[in-house]
Amino acid sequence: MTSHQTSQTMKPATAAKKLGVYLEATPEEFRKGAVSRDALRALQADPPAWLLELRRNGPHPRPVVAAKLGISISGLARGGITEALTTDQIEALKQESPEWLQKERATQADVRKEAARIKKKNAERAEPPAS
Repeated sequence: MTSHQTSQTMKPATAAKKLGVYLEATPEEFRKGAVSRDALRALQADPPAWLLELRRNGPHPRPVVAAKLGISISGLARGGITEALTTDQIEALKQESPEWLQKERATQADVRKEAARIKKKNAERAEPPAS
């Protein structure tokens, strides 16, 4: 009996998500076919020019936009941002600093503080008592 090693593939949308790029901005040949895990590893290890350009200038998917703005994806939606943004558009939003963005950044900072407090509290509980 011989074992046949088949290459696992994923949909282009999944591959784009793993690469951190906006699917609609990728080349047509990327969007049309399945992407093997080997091909994904190759793209990550030695990104082609189109991938470098997308990562540098966008348009960026919402999770990347939210991270660059320092807010949550939900905060992005509450701010009315539903489409992909370029790096220039993100920088312009940061410079403009609308009220909704300031509020969402403050909310995100509070969430991070609370998460850190809980993590510290759990770590203290896990430590054995000093004798």
